[in-house]
Amino acid sequence: MSKKYVLTVMAALLVLLSACSNTGSEGNVNNTPPASTNGGAETADPFGKYEETITLTYGKEVDPTDKSLPAGDTPEDNQYSRYVKENLNIDTKVSWQAATGTNYNQKVNLAVSSNDLPDALVVKDTQLRAMVKAGQLEDLTEAFDQYASPAIKNFMEKTNGVSNEAVTFDGKMFAIPSIQVQSDGVHQMWIRKDWLDKFGLEPPKTMDDLEKVAKAFVEQDPDGNGQKDTIAIAGQQNGARLYANALESTNNTFGLDPIFGAFKSHPGYWLKDDAGNPVYGSVLPETKEALAKLRDLYANGLIDKEIGIRKSSYEPVVNGKAGIFFAPWWMGYGPLPDAIKNDPKANWQAYLLPLDADGQFNAHMGAPSTLFVVVRKGYEHPEAVIKMLNLLVRDESKFDISVPVGHYPLRVPMSYTDESEYSAKALQDVLSGTKKPEDFTDPGYKLLAADIQNVKKVKKEPYDNMDIQYWDPQADTGVWSRMYSLLVGSSTLQQNYNKVYSVLYSQTKTMESRWSNLKKLEDETFLKIIMGAAPLDDFEKFVADWKSQGGDKITEEVKDYMK
Repeated sequence: MSKKYVLTVMAALLVLLSACSNTGSEGNVNNTPPASTNGGAETADPFGKYEETITLTYGKEVDPTDKSLPAGDTPEDNQYSRYVKENLNIDTKVSWQAATGTNYNQKVNLAVSSNDLPDALVVKDTQLRAMVKAGQLEDLTEAFDQYASPAIKNFMEKTNGVSNEAVTFDGKMFAIPSIQVQSDGVHQMWIRKDWLDKFGLEPPKTMDDLEKVAKAFVEQDPDGNGQKDTIAIAGQQNGARLYANALESTNNTFGLDPIFGAFKSHPGYWLKDDAGNPVYGSVLPETKEALAKLRDLYANGLIDKEIGIRKSSYEPVVNGKAGIFFAPWWMGYGPLPDAIKNDPKANWQAYLLPLDADGQFNAHMGAPSTLFVVVRKGYEHPEAVIKMLNLLVRDESKFDISVPVGHYPLRVPMSYTDESEYSAKALQDVLSGTKKPEDFTDPGYKLLAADIQNVKKVKKEPYDNMDIQYWDPQADTGVWSRMYSLLVGSSTLQQNYNKVYSVLYSQTKTMESRWSNLKKLEDETFLKIIMGAAPLDDFEKFVADWKSQGGDKITEEVKDYMK
């Protein structure tokens, strides 16, 4: 082999290697398009900034009671949207906005039915499935594989394939799923401990205890204004859920989930009977028993008379008129900042109560993924939403947390499933001195380092007493919201409790056409029974109607799913 030939081959190889390393469209030796033209930014960089500004339109869910935005900021233009623009060169524009909950879901449904979609949306499971069926969504399989950051991929892997399955249809990925902490599905009791102390009462462990405490809260003037104007147990607002269900299994604020759990009732969930067959929790005798007790509590004035019709469930808590409500761990972000602003002595504490007859707390657990980011079919930069989520996961701890992260465009939760419990325990260990900040090094717990650094800004000594007088909310309201949520709300979740999972968290074929009417039948019947507008025996009629109107067929489909 001649020296000239060897040199020629080496030169050819150098040219080939140079061409292969070129990520632009020029020099692509196979003449195939790169992973993304990406405005000239480096291909497949999870955080690559577009050279030229791209625009992304989206529908925005807003909380009309939220007053956290600084003067001059808006739901469209705020610290989060500006950060996206600065770091990714993505200009996010709000096509429309709607109030949190029912209004937003109605707006999404209208956009889907009229095929008038913005570039991206956050949707729930039923909406995702409708959009896939209508052919409205961009296939994100390749974009996710190339652009999702290692952190996001790791979060998904921790769900053992459940999250990936929720967004995969015919082998294609049509959405980016939320990865939620499992504690978002646990609805616990939040109670005015200062009211308990005033009457020499303990947190109510049993249903009998709860009834006794509720009577004191209604009849003994806990707010000391000389009038019988207080509410013992607050309930859900108009359009909200009486309890979480398999399709909306997390973050059910002000529902009555733990009371159902005290009767071993899990309405809205698909359970296994003694033979291992699927049964729907809402049609079981335990649910009728729970409804009977709720009916009695309501008749005796111990549950908010405006349950299910009140405009804002936060109102009686913020105004100091309610003593108990049920909600997840993160209520430091909910009504409590305004509640303690109005009454600094309002000592709201959280407990896994009430217990069932066997002394156990029963919690129906949420699906790891309940919200989904989708991209309309034909949008030029489907990878943009993935980059935005990558950026939030990496840099969330850098933001001013006095402004809720819900203002981040297209934000869905992305966390380890045990993040809140782990963080609460870590903070307890650091405050007690049993561990040092440097003992916690896992980057997956993305806010923990900032939490450890910030906790003593708002928590006063003694560090093991969580009563409100040992906090300083005014030092930094944003920090207080998170620390109180973790140390009061999440700390309860370190104890043992019964975790009840649904057999299925998505829809069967018949549910796609029948479930809306069946759920309406269920919701209306149960609320009427509780409020005394229908007799308790209407439960039996509901069960018969539910089965004949599609429930039996759906149950068979769930059974097939389990095989």
